[in-house]
Amino acid sequence: MYWKRFFQTLKFYYKLFIAFIPAAVFGFLLNDYIESLLESVYTVAVMLVLGGVVLLFVDRWFKDPEEEVDVTYPRALKIGFFQVLAMVPGVSRSAATIIGGMTQKLSKKAAAEFSFFLAVPTMFAASGYKLMSNYHVFNADNIGILLLGNIVAFVVAMVAIKSFIGFLTRHGFAMFGWYRIVVGLLIIGLYFLGVDLSIS
Repeated sequence: MYWKRFFQTLKFYYKLFIAFIPAAVFGFLLNDYIESLLESVYTVAVMLVLGGVVLLFVDRWFKDPEEEVDVTYPRALKIGFFQVLAMVPGVSRSAATIIGGMTQKLSKKAAAEFSFFLAVPTMFAASGYKLMSNYHVFNADNIGILLLGNIVAFVVAMVAIKSFIGFLTRHGFAMFGWYRIVVGLLIIGLYFLGVDLSIS
């Protein structure tokens, strides 16, 4: 959907690279710790609730600017540090970077678009690293499952992106906040009831 707009000036790519650097550095340094957190259902649930509460108030904290501002190099770097927050399981990468953009005076629409562009190098690097680290587990049986998962993810992402920016611009973050709170509290409730939520 954005591929034509992705081909821009070298300055645009420099900004994406600068925004990508914090995630690359912290991801490399904290990889093992992040992997351990992925196994904690409780951590995910708590972060869903906390993130939901934040989203309920974001629209009050940050108003769209009267005039659109450019993403400068310092702004790009600061947005990149917000992306690092998404390394904690249960924290939305897109929400973290969009809020990061809004703290830098970007409009919701501009912040969301930059977040999508920033996802390209971030997801490419993360996926490439995982594939290289786990190449030995791939075989004829699970390659098909991996491809099917990627196709489904691609289609769902297209639908989500197509509707997301318009919805976000018109209605803000509140609905996403309530969704996260409800799901997070449901998981916490099941967790304390002793329901096995582990993924094997």
